[in-house]
Order: sequence, then structure tokens, then C-alpha cells
Amino acid sequence: MTRILHGTRLSGHAHRARLFLHLLDLTYEFADSPADVRNSAAFRAMNPLGQIPVLQDGDVVLADSNAILVYLAKRYAPGSAWLPEDPVGAARVQRWLSQAAGEIMFGPAAARVSARFYDTGVPAPLSQALAARVLGLMEGELAARDWLAGAVPTIADVACYSYVAHAPEGGIALDPYPQVRAWIARVEALPGFVAMPGE
Repeated sequence: MTRILHGTRLSGHAHRARLFLHLLDLTYEFADSPADVRNSAAFRAMNPLGQIPVLQDGDVVLADSNAILVYLAKRYAPGSAWLPEDPVGAARVQRWLSQAAGEIMFGPAAARVSARFYDTGVPAPLSQALAARVLGLMEGELAARDWLAGAVPTIADVACYSYVAHAPEGGIALDPYPQVRAWIARVEALPGFVAMPGE
């Protein structure tokens, strides 16, 4: 069965999927998908929104990085701690998936994209404020435990890592957040970890 991840190396959204594939020790092909590829009819057939990442796993085609994380956890690590089965554990993970798509996306991620690639339309003061808000939340919660959603790593940590770790690229300093920096180091120490390039 051929497994293909469509994305770009500098995309934090694609990195979430890459990282989890590596953490699960799953083989895959990486299909570089810059803007011209994403505008093609072939790509739009996989994701009409033209967004990355897209995962092809045999006959399964999935868009959206968080959906891909859920799929990989359910298909290749069923019953594992990556996505808890119990209602409270599952809800705690979902909370952070929402943060990844909300405050992290419009905070650290938007600041990084605006600084490095193009104007996202998110005003800098807003992205800075959202970054401070979510990093403050993470700092407080990580003071009580090692991982975002509980005592062990979950897809919540995978979803939040990429843009938080690369927040300084958008002018957002992590110096005020020692617990967040320690959590980044713990993620990077996980067996199979693969980094997102800084350049």
C-alpha cells in the first residue's frame, strides 16, 4: 500500500502529519506541493480548498492536519495513549486540537507566516496577543504536568508543537515561558522525532 503525504517542508500543518508518521514509525512518500501544485486540478480533486497537508493512504484520501492525526491514531495506534478512548481523555485532546486550529493558528502560526512568507491578513498586534494568550495558558498547564492533555504524550502535543516551537520566527519570544520550552524539549526527545526545517 502506498502512503503519500502532500505538503511542503516549511509548513507547520504538514509537519504535524510528518511528525506523527515518524512517531508511529510509518513509511510514506513526501510529495512536495507548492502553490502551483495546490492550484492544479489533480490536487483540487484531493482537496477542493487547495490546502496542505493531504494524506493518501491506499484508497483513503484525507485533508486537514488534525483530521490526519486522528485518522493515523485510530488506524495505526488503536487503543493507545495517542488518542484516549475515555471521554475525559478524548475531550482533553480535542481541547488542544481546537487551540491548534484557533489561538495557535492565528497567533504564533500567523506571525511566522507573515514574517517569513506573505501577509496573512491577521494584524500583528492580534497575532501577538493571541500568542501571548495561548502560550500563557500552556505555561500554566505545563507547570502541573509534562504533556498538554495528561501524563503522557498525545496527538494534542503533536498538533501544537510545530508552530509553538517555531514561534520565534514570527518575532514571538519563548524566553518568558520556561515550561513551554521544557515541553518543546520533551517533544523533541520522543523516539522518531523529526524536525521542521527553520529555513
